[in-house]
Amino acid sequence: MIGTFSYDTFTTRNIGFVSEAEQRRLSQATVFVCGTGGMGGAAIQALVRAGIGRLVLADIDRFELSNLNRQVFCFADTIGQPKAEATRDLCLKINPDLDVTVHGAAWTDHTETLVAGADVVINGTDDLGAGLLLYRTARQHGRTMIDAYAAPLPSVYVTRPQDPMPEERLGYPTLGTAWKALTSDQRAEAFLREAEYVMVHSSSRHHIDLALAGEVVAGTRSRMSFAPMVITTGMLMAYEAIHTVLGKPQGADCRGWFFNPHAGCVERPRNALAAALLRPLVRRYLTRLAAPTKP
Repeated sequence: MIGTFSYDTFTTRNIGFVSEAEQRRLSQATVFVCGTGGMGGAAIQALVRAGIGRLVLADIDRFELSNLNRQVFCFADTIGQPKAEATRDLCLKINPDLDVTVHGAAWTDHTETLVAGADVVINGTDDLGAGLLLYRTARQHGRTMIDAYAAPLPSVYVTRPQDPMPEERLGYPTLGTAWKALTSDQRAEAFLREAEYVMVHSSSRHHIDLALAGEVVAGTRSRMSFAPMVITTGMLMAYEAIHTVLGKPQGADCRGWFFNPHAGCVERPRNALAAALLRPLVRRYLTRLAAPTKP
């Protein structure tokens, strides 16, 4: 037992990376994390240990065996438990004074309140509809969104209220469609647009099995996930959330960037002309890649 818990002692070694005044701001901040599994879970763990004072967590799933390879709050004894609740319980073992609220499947009924009450929102979901709901609501309430791409390389992007949302920036066929009325064709096309962006602006194709990637694009295989990639991504998201809370310059903008640990470098978006020349070639490549695995 550690005896009486002290927030000041808990965070004392943070000082130097942040000032005492900034640590107090973190202790008063609220972060809403939707999706507490892979990237979201890693971001949550970093935020809790950084001393964020209040977390609002939402997830509709339960931990399962296949989550053990990458999700930091999944353990043998949390398999079968609701992700948000198990994550809350483990967060309280880090900081017993943490103010943490959890929501399950009904979180969408409270999105306006959850987003409006947060200083920053992290999208840890892998569902297009949920993401659209978060982004549209965040814009209405002037909140910044932290997100990452479905990429083989760790990535992060920051969408402020005045920035184009991903559905606008990447050209999803979802504008004007309610978040819960999306068709399978809209979902498939949106995923293809994201994959296209990843391929145009990063070296991701060199770091993944392309045959299996074709199955993912075709919708016949779940996305592949690897602990170093997922957890690193969550750390990048946590940094950006902290920067938002402290009013520091963001390391990423709405276009984002990719970290290539294989080459030890950051890959930033190409200029508009290069991207325009590459985009049709990449789209044709992705279409051919997915075609053999379509049912």
